Amino acid sequence: MPGEKQSAVKYYVGVDVGSASVRAALVDGFGTVVAHAEQPIQVWEPQPDHYEQSSADIWAACCSVTKEVVRGVDASLIRGLGFDATCSLVVVDKQFQPLAVNSEGQNHRNVIMWMDHRAVSQVERINATQHRVLNYVGGTMSVEMQPPKLLWIKENLPKSWEKVGYFFDLPDFLSWKATGVTARSLCTVVCKWTYTSDRGWDDSFWKMIGLEDLVKDKYEKIGKLVLSPGEAVGKGLTPDAARELGLPAGIAVAASLIDAHAGGLGVIGADVKGHNLPCENQPITSRVAMICGTSSCHMGVSETPIFVPGVWGPYFSAMVPGLWLNEGGQSATGKLVVGLTLSRGLDELALIYLATIQAIALGTRHILEAMQAAGHDISTLFLCGGLSKNPLFVQMHADITGKPVVLSKEVESVLVGAAILGACASGDFASIQEAMAKMGKIGRVVQPNHEHKRFYDKKYEVFLKLVEHQREYRSIMNSL
Repeated sequence: MPGEKQSAVKYYVGVDVGSASVRAALVDGFGTVVAHAEQPIQVWEPQPDHYEQSSADIWAACCSVTKEVVRGVDASLIRGLGFDATCSLVVVDKQFQPLAVNSEGQNHRNVIMWMDHRAVSQVERINATQHRVLNYVGGTMSVEMQPPKLLWIKENLPKSWEKVGYFFDLPDFLSWKATGVTARSLCTVVCKWTYTSDRGWDDSFWKMIGLEDLVKDKYEKIGKLVLSPGEAVGKGLTPDAARELGLPAGIAVAASLIDAHAGGLGVIGADVKGHNLPCENQPITSRVAMICGTSSCHMGVSETPIFVPGVWGPYFSAMVPGLWLNEGGQSATGKLVVGLTLSRGLDELALIYLATIQAIALGTRHILEAMQAAGHDISTLFLCGGLSKNPLFVQMHADITGKPVVLSKEVESVLVGAAILGACASGDFASIQEAMAKMGKIGRVVQPNHEHKRFYDKKYEVFLKLVEHQREYRSIMNSL
């Protein structure tokens, strides 16, 4: 910080709860990951499409990895804590004790995972209402969002429903465990619960879908107090949580983020001076963050709300406070590739591999073009996550989109994003944007090779035809 000696280093802890493990990192004020730890968490699959976890198991893993990364560090230098997590649903009673989300009555299994698809009939009924809040989720709600899961619990587990005190998105459950405050993050309630920035909760929506009981007490069960990501929650870390986590009591705890959004935060705001990039003197709205994990998320921000058909959002302050977010996505398994033969030689496998990577990059171009047609102005891609380590994947994205790709210096951008939240909550930075610029560091820049531009343009034409055909085939099969 200005006027300070270099020796006065400050640290922030980022905790990331993924689908199968919890990770923590100790990150300094320059965005360097100083220490890193990981621990697996349990997943139950009691029947097809049902995936459950235990909030107690998740919190115990958070405590274990956090203790590990701060071991031997001067506690007075740790200034803030930020969480991100999958957007899974946590159910607790009025005393905050776990409540079963299963017919076996196993209370410790109180988390319906994000990828759980038990609420298919509920989401179909919700989408049939065509309520205005659906405009903010690309027109139709996903079965992975929270309202269909809530409706499923009410219809299938009346005993649990009667006892419910609170429903939390997992990132908000973690900030509650740390602070004792039931505040929710705008990121979770806007992206997964139908809260809108202009009107907040919409009573008519909950009544229309049969969940009018959630409207009581100013939405006490699902979120009365809503904070922007990075805002300080309550009075910081409680003495009990501090003891469990191995951190100093009272340090700042930030309103949290969904895991993919934390990845976007960790990479999209990096200072790009001197890298000869088109986005250098442009606002952050000229950038798209691509988080390449199990699936790919494409995060773009805008000053005003932009409605993009088939793309989630616009969500206000869901990633960068004060800006609207659009979120595109595609499965990283890639589109079906045409032209496979029965041959399984090495050359054939290499071709299939290349075609799959090209298909994913063509899918990214499709999402970017839909965003641009709706009003986004995008010049540069910022990549993080596991697939960003793959040079072919990165080069194909540059070549096929025709845009430079910026790789973050720290591959663990999600953990850096969580730490940025803690840094912002601590007051050491004036805003999330300032913390992003200081702590999000650029590694390599990959420029597009325009030599094969005509070839990829033609491939993209074929890709669009395949998408069109796929929709036709789906509508034929859906008319059974």
